[in-house]
Amino acid sequence: MPESDLREFYLRYLAELNAHRFDRMDEFIDDRTTLNGEPATRDDLITVQQADVEAVPDLHWELRELLFDGDRLAARLVNTGTPVRQWLGVAPTGASFEITEYAIYQVRDGRFVHMTALHDAEALRRQLAG
Repeated sequence: MPESDLREFYLRYLAELNAHRFDRMDEFIDDRTTLNGEPATRDDLITVQQADVEAVPDLHWELRELLFDGDRLAARLVNTGTPVRQWLGVAPTGASFEITEYAIYQVRDGRFVHMTALHDAEALRRQLAG
């Protein structure tokens, strides 16, 4: 997939993710993939995404940087939100968070086949705990 197509593909994915339209993820995530190096199905990933949004209904990903290397892409995003229920072991306090996420993907046949994401969970917990 050319860079311009990968860019458009990722921007569409991010728009659907931010709209919390998980029923559209079959357009972007292969039936079988990996998440952080572990085998997963699309349904496994959707379950994780839905659980995050149930805990943080205003969860939002803002793209800050997008890089390409063949069939791989890397994104630097800023994630924001305000949890309304316990999330990552922290009870909701009304506090919001803003953290940087680094994500790496591999795309094959127009879908993600490998997905890796990294963020500073401890910084997130500190912000949520106040």
